[in-house]
Amino acid sequence: MEPPDEIRLPMELDRPLAVLDLETTGLRIGRDRIVELAVLRISPTGDVTEKVRRFNPEMPIAPEATAVHGIRDEDVADEPPFPARARSLAELLDPCDLAGFNIRRFDLPMLLAEFRRSGVRFDPRGRRIVDAQTIFHREEPRDLEAAARYYLGREHEDAHTALGDIRTTAAVLAAQLDRYPHLPRSIAGLSSYCDEVQPFETELERWFEARDGGLVFRRGKHRGRPLHEVARLEPDYLSWMLSLDDLDSEVRDAVEDARAVDEDRG
Repeated sequence: MEPPDEIRLPMELDRPLAVLDLETTGLRIGRDRIVELAVLRISPTGDVTEKVRRFNPEMPIAPEATAVHGIRDEDVADEPPFPARARSLAELLDPCDLAGFNIRRFDLPMLLAEFRRSGVRFDPRGRRIVDAQTIFHREEPRDLEAAARYYLGREHEDAHTALGDIRTTAAVLAAQLDRYPHLPRSIAGLSSYCDEVQPFETELERWFEARDGGLVFRRGKHRGRPLHEVARLEPDYLSWMLSLDDLDSEVRDAVEDARAVDEDRG
């Protein structure tokens, strides 16, 4: 696809606008790394500059990430790491406001984490940050009432009553199956379709991953460490977890079991 020579936005720019998108090794902002970054910079006169850079993340790319963006470990093995280009990238972005799709929740936090690791200062404060996803979700509500209007062509008159909601939900599901012939025609297939976008996880699964017969933290400052190890070396952290009023009972049981095993060993 040929890049545009210029883009005319229906507004005036008083400084360049940089539209950003990242491809990464995964979705963990504090731990994952950027493997590809694209910048489309629009000047106040409408002139366009495009740059795409790949980076060696110096860590494996998660298979589920490769399934999305198609970039494999071997594709970036010979690329420079992010710190090698961090300063020139910061200079490119320095005079710019920023835009992107989900830039506020993902792309910009991930980019800032990479700059910090590289020892390069890049301050988002004072920049205007435009998120097309935020506009999309605000202007096109994604609730059941909106689904009823879109798929059924009617208002959801009994909104927020349990019986009315389930009736409308069933009708919306039927309409979706009529509208999208590519959707699976079985409950198992539809469940798998939903899992590809939003896998269901229990609270225990959000906190821990089962690995080698034990539980390993998936979140918090001990992410990646076995629960039994934290119980032995930093029991105060487990005491803090148990002090949380809203801690799921299954998670609480796992933490208490780990503490009990450590106490028995002691």
